[in-house]
Amino acid sequence: MSRIARIAVLVASLALSGCSTVGYYWQSVNGHLQLMRAAKPVPDWLADEKTSPKLKERLQLSQRMRDFAAKELKLPDNDSYRRYADLQRRAVVWNVVAAPPYSLKLKTWCFPVMGCVGYRGYFDEAAAKLEAQSVAATEGLEVSVYGVPAYSTLGWMNWAGGDPLLNTFIQYPEGELARMIFHELAHQVVYVADDTMFNESFASAVEKIGADLWLQTQASAAARAEYEAFDARRRAFKTLTLATRQRLNAIYEEKDGFRQDGKDKLAIKSEAMQQFKADYEAMKRQSGDAPERWAGFDAWVAKANNASFGAQAAYDELVPGFEALFTRSGRDWARFYDAVKALAKLPAADRQRELKAS
Repeated sequence: MSRIARIAVLVASLALSGCSTVGYYWQSVNGHLQLMRAAKPVPDWLADEKTSPKLKERLQLSQRMRDFAAKELKLPDNDSYRRYADLQRRAVVWNVVAAPPYSLKLKTWCFPVMGCVGYRGYFDEAAAKLEAQSVAATEGLEVSVYGVPAYSTLGWMNWAGGDPLLNTFIQYPEGELARMIFHELAHQVVYVADDTMFNESFASAVEKIGADLWLQTQASAAARAEYEAFDARRRAFKTLTLATRQRLNAIYEEKDGFRQDGKDKLAIKSEAMQQFKADYEAMKRQSGDAPERWAGFDAWVAKANNASFGAQAAYDELVPGFEALFTRSGRDWARFYDAVKALAKLPAADRQRELKAS
């Protein structure tokens, strides 16, 4: 049986034993098989006269990053990110996330093997939007749909060539490309079923620490300057969104003085959202950056709701705790991963408490 056929049988069997429709699982199987068929080893792309010089340069850079990840960050040394695929689209999948009108807690969807996660991915953008519309209409939830440049198969598909580099992120600036590769590889080190925040915050911490190390030791001054300019905007944006999440949580939980006489919760929530957008515009003006530098953030802010804030929290909330754990581990990657694996064995509430106390 060919590799492709074996994968189809494997994933189809999961679909039939799972907790959602066979149709949804089939689009997942088909989408991943198309991705794998499109992927070719990086040396093949480099040897192909039709490959542009720009793409060749990025592929060569990615392989240096891949070697760095294994040698310096002690991330898995396997076939992942040794192949490349051009999918001819801007995202590999589109995620649907949803949250109640007065909560930032994400709705979860459950899958075989992976457990329950706070998103549902589609290889077709139109299908993702239809799912979001259905969830909003039938469950009364706020929804968000966003494109994802990469996803991890958690090392389960390394026997079939691993996760490939994709056109959806290969042209990222150097620091961001490093972050992407390190983040996705981190998912192969530790993954806990049913805990999206733990998994994504861990991978986000690895990408951040790893990219800083790459830039300090491997990158040019120009690459470091480019990264710092973008990262300054990202840090400012995350500071603002964290403050807004805290404000919204206080409103929803009716604490910290937000039980206001004469105002219903919807009115207070609307005021908080408007204040967030006003503060964002003020932050942009004060930065002195050209407006187009904020374009990616503009799109997020325009559609911001509980679902998008909740999804952001999953990637950011526990990062400071993981960074502190890395420091306590003597900045030794092997010791750090062992400590994270020990945390992963604890009940979810205990894991979060340990990390938030750091």
